[in-house]
Amino acid sequence: MSVTRYLPILAAILCGPTPASAEPSTEAATEQVKVQLLASAAAVHPGDQIWIGVHQQIIPHWHTYWLNPGDSGLATKIQYQLPAGSSVGEIKWPTPSKIVLGPVVNYGYEEAVTLLSPLQVAADAPVGGELPISAKVKWLVCAEICIPQQAELALRLPVVAAGVAVGPGSTLVELAKASWPTPSPWHAELLAAADDTVKLRLTGADLAALREQPLWFYPEQWGPIAHGFQQQATVQDDAVEILLKAGDQPLAAGETLRGVVAVGANGKASGYQISAVWPAITTAKPLAEADALPGPIQTSSELTLAWALLLALAGGLILNLMPCVFPVLSLKALALFEQAKHQPGQTRRHGWAYAAGVLASFAGLAGLMIALKAGGAGIGWGFQFQSPLFVLIVAYLLFAVGLSLSGVFTFGSRIAGIGSGLAGRGGYQGSFFTGVLAAVVATPCTAPFMGAAIGFAVTQPAVGMLAVFLSLGAGLALPYWLLCHWPALQRRLPKPGAWMETLKQGLAFPMYATAAWLIWVLARQSGPDAVAVALLGLVLIGLAAWLYQISRPAGDFARHLAFSVAILSLTVALAGGTIVVGVSGSTATQQAGSESKAFEVYSAERLSRLRAAGTPVFVNFTADWCITCLVNEKVALANRQVLDSFRERGVVYLKGDWTNRDPAIAEVLAQHGRSGVPLYLYFAPGAQQAAVLPQLLTPDLVIGAVKGASL
Repeated sequence: MSVTRYLPILAAILCGPTPASAEPSTEAATEQVKVQLLASAAAVHPGDQIWIGVHQQIIPHWHTYWLNPGDSGLATKIQYQLPAGSSVGEIKWPTPSKIVLGPVVNYGYEEAVTLLSPLQVAADAPVGGELPISAKVKWLVCAEICIPQQAELALRLPVVAAGVAVGPGSTLVELAKASWPTPSPWHAELLAAADDTVKLRLTGADLAALREQPLWFYPEQWGPIAHGFQQQATVQDDAVEILLKAGDQPLAAGETLRGVVAVGANGKASGYQISAVWPAITTAKPLAEADALPGPIQTSSELTLAWALLLALAGGLILNLMPCVFPVLSLKALALFEQAKHQPGQTRRHGWAYAAGVLASFAGLAGLMIALKAGGAGIGWGFQFQSPLFVLIVAYLLFAVGLSLSGVFTFGSRIAGIGSGLAGRGGYQGSFFTGVLAAVVATPCTAPFMGAAIGFAVTQPAVGMLAVFLSLGAGLALPYWLLCHWPALQRRLPKPGAWMETLKQGLAFPMYATAAWLIWVLARQSGPDAVAVALLGLVLIGLAAWLYQISRPAGDFARHLAFSVAILSLTVALAGGTIVVGVSGSTATQQAGSESKAFEVYSAERLSRLRAAGTPVFVNFTADWCITCLVNEKVALANRQVLDSFRERGVVYLKGDWTNRDPAIAEVLAQHGRSGVPLYLYFAPGAQQAAVLPQLLTPDLVIGAVKGASL
C-alpha cells in the first residue's frame, strides 16, 4: 500500500481539526457533517434517566467511524460536561457498516448515525431550573481524504416537578435504538483452524433462515481479527460458521473476543452481540530461523523439549564464537598452552572443572529465573544485565582479571589458575571459576537457535527450564572439554615458552575493552554520577591489586597493613557503586533517545497507528548490554544501503530499548516466543503477521526482507 495515499490525512491532522462553529448551540456543521445534540425527552425530573446523544448527518461518499475503526480511522469521541450530581455513561454504538477502500477495510457509518449515551439526572436537580448539557465532539470524516473535525454543542432541558409531563424528545432517539445490536440468541464459540484462522461457530434455533443473508463479524477491539480478510460464512440447519483470520495482535488462549455479527445487507444489517473464548491457534512461521533445522519449529509454543534441548546445545556451541565470550576465550587458550605439558589425566580433569563451572553457573541462572517466575516477575535471557549494580560488578571483575593478565598482581604461578587463590589443590578451582566467568560474560550475547530455546524454557515447569539451560551450558563448555579429552589436538598446540608471557599481557586488553563497554552500558542505565563512581572504583581496584602485589615479599606488619588498605579500597569501590547506581536515574538513556537519529522510539501506540495507515515498519528490540544487538546495529542497521532502502520504500524504523526493564517490551518478546533481545520484526504493508528476522543480521538480509525477498 502506498504511503502517499495517506499524506492528506497526515496533513489534515497536522493542520488541526476543522471547527464546526464558534458559539455552542444544539447544532453545528462542516462541509461534510452536520451534528446535533439531542435528548430523549423535552424536560427532565430530578433523578430521571434519559438518553442524550449526537446525531451526525454525513454527505454522500463520506463516512465516520465505529468503536473499532478497522484498518484505519478514528472513532468519534464525545466529552460531556454536566452539573454536579449528574453523570453520563458510555456510547451505545449502532451496528456498523463495512467500508472498503482498496485493500483497506474500515468499520463505520455512511449517511447518518446517532450515538446515544445514558444520562442520570442528579436527584437534587432544582425544580424550575434547567439542566445544562454541553458536549465537545471530535470525529474523523473520510472519503479519498480524511479530515479531523470537531464541534462544541449545548442543550438546556427544563427541570420539572414529579408528575409533570416531560414531553417527547427527538424522534431520532428511537431510530437509533432500533439500530443497536441485540444480545445474540445463539451460543457462540471459537474453534482453531489452519493457517492463523479461527472459526466463529454459532449454534441454536432458526439459523437456517440466515442461509440467504450476508454475514459479517465486527470485532469490538482492534488487533485480534484481520479486518481485510474475506470472511467466509457457512450456514447449516443448526449451525453457522464464519471463518476469520487472526490479526496483528491475536488474543491469548482463554481471553474473550467480543463483537457484533451483522446479518443482512451492508448498512441495513441487524446486529447481534457475540462473545466467545479465544482458542489456542498456530501462529505464522518466522523467517529463516525456523528453517534452520528440519521440522515444524515455528514458535516456542510448538517446540518439544527434545527440540529445545537440541537448539540450546547448538546455541551454546555458537556462543563460543560471539564477541562477548572472546575475553574469556583468551583465558582458555592460555590454559590449554599451560596444560599441554601436563599428564592427560590432569588435563582432562581441568576440562571437567571448567565444564562444571559453566554448568553450575547456568544452573544457578535457571534457578534464579525459576524463583523470579514463581514470584510473578517477567524474566528473560540477559535480564541480570538490566541491573546497573550487576553491570558494575562484572566490569570490576573483568578489570581485575585484566590487571592480573597484565602482571599487576598474581594469585599463583599457574596461568590456568587465574582465580586459583580460591583453590587449595592444583588449580582445578581456577578452571572452575574460569567456567563461571565464561558463563557470566556470555549472557549479554544471543546466538542463533537460542531465541526459540530460551523462549520455550521460560514457559516450562522448573524441570524443563533447568534442562534447557543445562543444555545451553553444555554447548558452551563442549569445545574446551573436547580439547582437553582429545590428545591429537593437544599435540598440535604450540610448546610453552617465553612468548606466552607476552601473549598473556596482550590478552589483557580484551578484558579492559569489555570493562570499558560495561561502563558505557552503566552510563546509559544510570547516568554520569554512576560512571564517576565506577571510574573511581576501578582506580581503587587498581590500588588494591598493586598493594597486594608489592606487599607479598614484605614483613608481616607491612603485608597486613597493605592487605587492610586493599580490602578497604575494594569495600569503598563496591559500597560506593551500590549506593550511587541505586539512586541514579536513567537520564543518559533518555537524552540519547532525544537525539535526531534514523529511528523513532518504539511504542505500541505508534506501531498500531503506522500499521493502520498501511505504513511498512521495521522494529528493532535491543539493549545496550546486548553485544549481539550492537554488532547487528553497526553491521546491518546502520548500513547506508539499508537506510536508503528504508527511505525509498517508506519504512519507518522503530527501536525498542530493553536496557532497563520495560514490561511492555517483555510482553512483545513473549508474544513472539522470545525471552530476551535481540528481536527483529518487519511489518509489510497489509501483512497480518510480522516477519521475524534471524538474530544475526547482514545488510542483504534486511534489504531482502524489506523487498519481500525470501530469506
